[in-house]
Amino acid sequence: MKEIKLTDSEKILMEILWEKKKIFMKDILEAYPDPKPAATTIATLLKRMQNKDLVGYQVYGNSREYYPKIEKGEYFKEEMSSMIDRFFNSSVTQFASFFTSNTKLSQKQLKELRDIIDEHIKE
Repeated sequence: MKEIKLTDSEKILMEILWEKKKIFMKDILEAYPDPKPAATTIATLLKRMQNKDLVGYQVYGNSREYYPKIEKGEYFKEEMSSMIDRFFNSSVTQFASFFTSNTKLSQKQLKELRDIIDEHIKE
């Protein structure tokens, strides 16, 4: 899969699309947090995201119902992989070391993380 890059504005719009699944422009405007951008700004973002093959739409008369073409989990997985590649030389071990050393995880959270890893290691 090609690398997915979203601007901050596109991420806000994708969050709305992921939450609503299918949505018309007027409903996007209502769902948008304040300060709400102009409808033309949202239309431009939608067009840009269609060009990236992230958003699709269905036409109903004069209206378009928009929907995400990528699942949130898939986007997050790609973002994490890209971050690990860029900042940790593709080393998950370096990432894990940095993450556990530089975040304020409680003992309980560290144990939960270990349990998740142990579950994936089971053969």
